[in-house]
Amino acid sequence: MKAFEATQRYFHRAADLLDMPDNMRTLALTAQREVQVQVTIERDDGNVATYIGYRVQHNNARGPMKGGLRFHHEVDLDEVRSLAMLMTLKTAVVNIPYGGAKGGIAVKVRDLSRRELQRLTRKFIDTIHDIIGPDIDIPAPDMGTGAEHMAWIMNQYSKYHGFSPGIVTGKPVEMYGIPGREEATGRGVGILTLKTLSRLGRKPQDTKVAIQGFGNVGSHAAKFLQEADCRVVAVSDHTGGCYNAQGLEVMNAIRYANSHEHLLEGYADGERITNEELLALDVDVLIPAAIGGVITADNVDTVKAPVIIEAANEPIRPEANDALEERGVVVVPDILANAGGVTVSYFEWAQNRQYYRWNLDRVRQELDRVLSQAFEEVWDVSKERKISLRTAAFLLGIKRVAKATVLAGIV
Repeated sequence: MKAFEATQRYFHRAADLLDMPDNMRTLALTAQREVQVQVTIERDDGNVATYIGYRVQHNNARGPMKGGLRFHHEVDLDEVRSLAMLMTLKTAVVNIPYGGAKGGIAVKVRDLSRRELQRLTRKFIDTIHDIIGPDIDIPAPDMGTGAEHMAWIMNQYSKYHGFSPGIVTGKPVEMYGIPGREEATGRGVGILTLKTLSRLGRKPQDTKVAIQGFGNVGSHAAKFLQEADCRVVAVSDHTGGCYNAQGLEVMNAIRYANSHEHLLEGYADGERITNEELLALDVDVLIPAAIGGVITADNVDTVKAPVIIEAANEPIRPEANDALEERGVVVVPDILANAGGVTVSYFEWAQNRQYYRWNLDRVRQELDRVLSQAFEEVWDVSKERKISLRTAAFLLGIKRVAKATVLAGIV
């Protein structure tokens, strides 16, 4: 099942509970604009290379469209279309005034030098600058991109449209970024993990956590949860991982990865394990924080964790999700669990528009407030309707987007 098909499946499950008519479903599922562009650059060796870039703008009923820019060799239109729709619902679930978009370039990042990546980023903006803007569509970091890429985007866009710090979020603090944006998604995952444990009557100090994915999101989530007294017993990236039943020293792992091209390969703290073995560990909380589709019908029976927090986008395939629901596994869905990034992006964008800046303490306080309120709303809908947290989050997001669409008038 492809990514957008899976998203539609969850959408229809919630839409059925709302008795949403077919014409409104078609409107909600159809992107307002889908763009595919050719991005051609000169490589450092003088050869010419061509890549395919995408930007899908799904819905702006609740505000300017917002979504990350992903550099990964598996990026395709179906994936970007799915993620754009999920972003529409995600911003609605946490109730910030945005719609949803997503973009990406199909490229193996490790094959390009820093200079080549800069050329690629700027050339991509050359091709789409006329359809994005601070009040239209605001990109942000995603898999394979970071603060430096966002600085390049801001600079390139400004060459066409003048000084526009609000064109992109996730920028370096020195380039009109906001403190706490880099940690925001992982910190949000940690906040919502603790909220879930509290609702289930579990104590952090009695909780074993395994995290698949040790990039920006996974590492910050691990750090936050260890500081909250959870025992992080396993972490991994695409090179493999490590397991220590007594608990890993998360900061040591972070320092090691930072000094080894952001990889855990060769790190020794306990037993070396594979990603597949990590997913099957007997832990209290499993956090898939890497790529999508890691829990499938083929391996779902090996998953033992009673709580799963979806830090990655779409890490659980629909068939596996249904099996987990039948077993009573609590799954905090991606459109809530990883919404910390877009929430702090909203703070950054709003301050760019006002030429005003918050300090880190206020950013963290406001992030906690927004995510906590969204969690309580989703949890209450779930219990009231006796539905999963995923269906509750979809239901809440769909209702808000549909109401905004109707109130604005469809002409």
